[in-house]
Amino acid sequence: MSAAIKLHDLTVAYNRRPAVHHIKGEFVSGVLAAITGPNGAGKSTLLKAIAGILPVFEGSIEFCGITRKDIAYLPQAADLQRDFPISVLQMVASGFWHERNGFQGITRIQKEKAINALQIVGLHGFESRTLDSLSAGQFQRALFARVCVQDAKLILLDEPFTAVDSTTTDALLSVIKQWHKEGRTVICVLHDFEQIKANFTDCLLLARECIAWGKSHEVLQPEYLFNARFFREATPQDLATCDLHDHSAETTHV
Repeated sequence: MSAAIKLHDLTVAYNRRPAVHHIKGEFVSGVLAAITGPNGAGKSTLLKAIAGILPVFEGSIEFCGITRKDIAYLPQAADLQRDFPISVLQMVASGFWHERNGFQGITRIQKEKAINALQIVGLHGFESRTLDSLSAGQFQRALFARVCVQDAKLILLDEPFTAVDSTTTDALLSVIKQWHKEGRTVICVLHDFEQIKANFTDCLLLARECIAWGKSHEVLQPEYLFNARFFREATPQDLATCDLHDHSAETTHV
């Protein structure tokens, strides 16, 4: 299969200190992939760089047949505010931003699509509810509905199951699998290794550098997980500034 995203010796840094260091590899088009690793491994940083939220320090990210308008990005729930005085329907309809002219109202067709998206995620009848009235699971379902209406080729999800119950997790996994069946490229930051092996075909194991990249059941083996944990624990918290000419990191494909 052809690549959707190619990472060319990618480094992403904060104040020249690398959070993601010389990553090489690609996500193929239509893949259902997880990015995992220990805390502080650079998982969310990599996703934000792909989404265009963080700048690339060195190397590059190449998109194949994808533009910025083709990307839907869902950040961690902790990064989102829920006190905006808008309804659930209005929030979901904000996913049509690339089709709307400024702040004009949504069309009848867009409203129908937003209502249908809420039905898909199990929030039928929640259209008029305010965001602050939703539980954590309901809010996450509404965010997934917003992704649905974006009709994106590339969907980036950062820890989408944090602080939600198992019923909501199962419902959202069903939505993700439907996106995969539709041929969309889905990349998701996750911590649960068993969940990844059961539901995601491919996996990138990070510990700032790439520890392993390939099929999930091959990547999430004890030796690679030990290497990821050891690498993360052995790396000083106060990393030296990145050497622009240090290209020693190698990607392990399995």
